[in-house]
Amino acid sequence: MSRSPETGRERRICVFCGSKPGAKKAYRDAARRLGESIVARGLTLVYGGADAGLMGVVADTVLRGGGKVIGVIPGGLWEADFAHRGLTELHRVASLHERKARMMELSDAFLSLPGGYGTLDELTEAVTWAQLGLHGKPCGLLNVEGFFDPLIAFLDQAVREGFLRPRHRALVTHDSDPERLLDRLLDGA
Repeated sequence: MSRSPETGRERRICVFCGSKPGAKKAYRDAARRLGESIVARGLTLVYGGADAGLMGVVADTVLRGGGKVIGVIPGGLWEADFAHRGLTELHRVASLHERKARMMELSDAFLSLPGGYGTLDELTEAVTWAQLGLHGKPCGLLNVEGFFDPLIAFLDQAVREGFLRPRHRALVTHDSDPERLLDRLLDGA
């Protein structure tokens, strides 16, 4: 089991990702591969607590491999029966804001798989908090088949246009390989 030098507890990776599976099989394959890598490294998965889409794929993969999974889900999604009932821990919170705050508190690093608005919201809040010095936890994008290329181009454009300092741009790393990305994130955690 991998332990955090700061807290002494198991190291935890928070994964932001879609509640839908996406149009390409490659997204589900990447979620499975990431889950397998999390288990192989003895990490605990922290995620949004749903059983659908890429969220369900990565959680189920970690659970099948014997790993620990902590879900954080707002009450409205709980009541709509989106909660994954087979997790190691499931935290029910009042709002999406509280969900993000709890996931950030529980985690040592953040990784985004493909997703939609929710994934982008969670990622940008984690990165913004890092930019403001509210945490020093690394953030990364698993760039499956170029999914995040437009976002990466946007961040680079924001630096060129003077809206983002290069040191803040460096807060978001990316890779197309889950093992290499985890190496980068864990070296910084």
